[in-house]
Amino acid sequence: MKNVALITGVTGQDGSYLSEFLLAKGYDVHGIIRRSSVDYRERIAHLEGKPNFHLHYADMSDSMSLVKLVGQVQPTEIYNLAAQSHVQVSFDAPEFTADVDAVGVLRILEAVRTNHLEQTCKIYQASTSELYGKVEEVPQNENTPFHPYSPYAVAKLYGFWIIKEYREAYNMFCCSGILFNHESERRGETFVTRKITLAAARIAQGKQDCLYLGNLDSLRDWGYAKDYVECMWLILQHDKPEDFVIATGVQHTVREFATLAFKYAGIELKWEGEGIDEKGINVATGKVVVAVSPDFYRPTDVVNLWGDPTKAKNELGWNPQTTSFEELVKIMVAHDMQKVAADHVAGVMRINLQEYLEHRENR
Repeated sequence: MKNVALITGVTGQDGSYLSEFLLAKGYDVHGIIRRSSVDYRERIAHLEGKPNFHLHYADMSDSMSLVKLVGQVQPTEIYNLAAQSHVQVSFDAPEFTADVDAVGVLRILEAVRTNHLEQTCKIYQASTSELYGKVEEVPQNENTPFHPYSPYAVAKLYGFWIIKEYREAYNMFCCSGILFNHESERRGETFVTRKITLAAARIAQGKQDCLYLGNLDSLRDWGYAKDYVECMWLILQHDKPEDFVIATGVQHTVREFATLAFKYAGIELKWEGEGIDEKGINVATGKVVVAVSPDFYRPTDVVNLWGDPTKAKNELGWNPQTTSFEELVKIMVAHDMQKVAADHVAGVMRINLQEYLEHRENR
């Protein structure tokens, strides 16, 4: 029987890597995209046109579109990666976050049931370390109590529990991967790691003066998204449906990430001051290139996320540290150094073209 995967959130960081991974394994891959005024397909543009890669319009807030699509595709595996995934944005748009991140999971489950695929379709739910929120123990594993600390985390907690409920109530093969922070060169530019690597590249190339960040002491367990999609797949190949923490088991602060990113961009930082007054100074020039801004502090902030991937290692045979923290930061900075340089060249060419056209018009 042909393996057929349906991926929600296919245009995102994880969706693009997972699509590549599954296509390499011979899957037919179907991705869900939604109509919007801006078409975000940059991460999957290289996959379009491949014979086993298909895109469909549907929406996580529209149950009928999901029911129809699941019936049409008849997937053997569904990977629900779609979400409003930015914690800070969830404070600004809590109702939208709840509709997509919480009720959206229910809609996927019901789409499978409506099409009578409960016994033939496995479901992976992308859960999050933000469930642990106001951390009650470190490191966090599958048995650590949840204490969500943002509208995003609360919505994701519903998603986690509704997956567990349908697994037990309807004997469905549905599982959650509790993903700790995972980054890459495809990470959205509003997320702190990508914000740092882009700023380091821009400052190194004279395109930006200073980077403003929030809590530099926040601790995160950062891994490489390209490594993490393998674990998603392994969870659905397991002999029974279970939930797994997906993490590296290693912690770093935002300050450490910034220090390393600037180092790979060719700038050595030294830190002075404390709290809101702390600054990162370019050793070579004496200029302040990193500063703390209260605008980037959250109403409630999660400061100590640290995953324990022992279960995934032992039961799935997954290696959580294929790519080290240092290698991850180096990959991201190298990408953004090239991006900033290319953007500059493109900008100069646009200016030259505009000047040429204006000159012709004035002749």
